[in-house]
Amino acid sequence: MRSRSDGSRYSRRVGGGPGASSSSCSAPALSNPKSVLKRPVSTEELQTPGGPYIRKTFTIVGDAVGWGFVVRGNQPCHIQAVEPCGPAAAAGMKVCQFVVSVNGLNVLHLDYRTVSHLILTGPRTVVMEVMEETEH
Repeated sequence: MRSRSDGSRYSRRVGGGPGASSSSCSAPALSNPKSVLKRPVSTEELQTPGGPYIRKTFTIVGDAVGWGFVVRGNQPCHIQAVEPCGPAAAAGMKVCQFVVSVNGLNVLHLDYRTVSHLILTGPRTVVMEVMEETEH
């Protein structure tokens, strides 16, 4: 099973047949119904100069079943789940990062359904800017 940015899930055959990959991921499919955030975070807090967040940019090339992450939340959205062997994990994306922009469009004031729609209807390669809390 694979998860897409909108949380929907897809099955994928692993191994066997022409062109099958010799490597496989034994990690279980993700299911994260509760928010992974420890506390609510506002868009203002994310944008405060000198705050405890750093900005990161990822270029994620989707595969046949998606990009391998789930977006949830509302103003700002956050990364709820990342498939361990998916394209997003390979790019460095992590759970609890806040989505700032998708393909250059600021999405801080959008809900997760709108952000997911932007990703799903956009190009196969998505450039995402996120904010991540710094380690204390």
